[in-house]
Amino acid sequence: AAAVLMIPMTVSIWDDGYGISVPSKYQIAKENISEVLKGYEYDEESGQGFLIYTAKGWDYQELITMYEEGIKIVREKHIPAVFHVQEVTQPQGHSTSGSHERYKSKERLEWEKEYCCIVQMRKWMLANAISTDEELDEIENNARSYVKKMQVEAWNDYIDPIKKENEEVRVLFDKISASGIKSAEINKVSEELKKSLDNNRKVISEAVNNVLRIAGTDKLASKDNPEKLEKLKQWRKNFKEENNRRYSSHLYSESKESAMNVAEVKPIYNADSKVLDGREVLNAFFDIAFERDPRIFAIGEDLGKLGDVNQGMAGLQEKYSELRLTDTGIREATIAGQGIGAALRGLRPIIEIQYLDYLLYAMQIISDDLACLQYRTAGGQKAPLIIRTRGHRLEGIWHSGSPMGTIINCFRGVHVCVPRDMTRAAGFYNTMLKSDEPALIVERLNAYRLKEKLPENLSEICVPLGVPEILIEGTDVTIVTYGACVDIARDAIAKLNEVNISCELADVQTLLPFDINKIILQSLMKTNRILFLDEDVPGGASAFMMQNIIDRDGGYKYLDSPPKCLSAKPHRPAYGTDGDYFSKPSAEDIFESVYEIMNESDPEKYPVFY
Repeated sequence: AAAVLMIPMTVSIWDDGYGISVPSKYQIAKENISEVLKGYEYDEESGQGFLIYTAKGWDYQELITMYEEGIKIVREKHIPAVFHVQEVTQPQGHSTSGSHERYKSKERLEWEKEYCCIVQMRKWMLANAISTDEELDEIENNARSYVKKMQVEAWNDYIDPIKKENEEVRVLFDKISASGIKSAEINKVSEELKKSLDNNRKVISEAVNNVLRIAGTDKLASKDNPEKLEKLKQWRKNFKEENNRRYSSHLYSESKESAMNVAEVKPIYNADSKVLDGREVLNAFFDIAFERDPRIFAIGEDLGKLGDVNQGMAGLQEKYSELRLTDTGIREATIAGQGIGAALRGLRPIIEIQYLDYLLYAMQIISDDLACLQYRTAGGQKAPLIIRTRGHRLEGIWHSGSPMGTIINCFRGVHVCVPRDMTRAAGFYNTMLKSDEPALIVERLNAYRLKEKLPENLSEICVPLGVPEILIEGTDVTIVTYGACVDIARDAIAKLNEVNISCELADVQTLLPFDINKIILQSLMKTNRILFLDEDVPGGASAFMMQNIIDRDGGYKYLDSPPKCLSAKPHRPAYGTDGDYFSKPSAEDIFESVYEIMNESDPEKYPVFY
């Protein structure tokens, strides 16, 4: 990608001849990556490719010469470069469990001692009369002293607050044990905490919980020491809240620009509202978005000249330039990488992953470099990237899956929007473009040619995150679903009405976040029965939805029948119309599932007839 786009990027490959313990002969052809890459080497005639440099890791002068020359060309001529630094030595193991003495020969280890870059640099400085032995000794001694001093300061900065908390709880322990009840057990916990060699908050938490268990389960202790126990309970509460903030905050934005703060704006229609294909509604929205905000650009496969495979951006490259709507190669990982980098720099990229299944090729970079970015930096860094894709209900072989369970579990930190139509999709784009957060918006693949009214306020619509919409009201069973399954559920509900079963239909709209106002719980409190429906594999997003409603929201208290999940089969979707019908939920499957729920409740009124 860098060689195609001629990005002024440098890649340093520090090569010690191993991949952890496995030597290069098992890693790469010819045992030399710069040799293998020569086919990509920069060619002046074509104007593409990258520069390839090699140097020894222990040769300071060679390294300086290589980087000085290479970086200058990268910056001035925008030619990417690869620096292959060979014969790198390894002073320590790959990790605490990966000592290199276990797999390197005695001869190799001796060579590494001699060709350690610090040893070789000292020899070079002496040979070139840059310094004397005495001066170098002084530099090394000063460096050791400085590092030791910084180590002590850093350790004290870390450990002093923990020591303070340790002392605080032991004072509280002493007050509780002073009554004499369970004092021996509590004093033992306190003494063990004082002597513990583990300087961390885990041992403090364990000790606090132990004392509360010892004293709190003793009726006399609880009676005689209510105030002292309450102080320890309050200390524990504050301690847990602080550590929750310390270790679990900022998964999503906590700023005023959070997507959760964007107000809902409903679509407005009138008698003259046009009826268009869904793709035309989306195209009209993107035209508005590109016109109003020059920071917005879009990249993806077949997105530019073609206007994407479903024509959602048709004609926009010609109108807004190739720079704003750019075709890319088939490389989902670098599409995601480009988007993350641009979003970090303040632009508003929309990157397209052509089909939902192909997110798997970008999953690692989205999970590792986007989803956890705000969390890792406590909100210090933001990349409000919008990932656009399409999915559900395609009858092809390789891109008709719906791996929503995989996505929602790998992408915590990215909002996941699953609109049922293109008007709702436009509303999610508006919401996210007003925020400082990333999102995945899954457009419904079979809705591009379904007819929709064009809202009069298309540029203003904002769909709120985490707010399901009740599309059909009912009294017997709540059906919870999203995306393409919404219309399939509508068909089933019409059939269920014919046998006097009244269903309430809830479109969740977003999976992350999920039903923040407990709207589905309120529906369940009315119907007392529930079906979770989607086309992911069993145990995927349907199980996720069930856990949230039944466990998180306490929906189990309102159940008159067991909750039920209806998903696709536990394999890749079968090919063609019949394959789709028999491997994903159909209206008949939904009818049967709901009917079984009602049969369990009243077998006489709803006898089995199939």
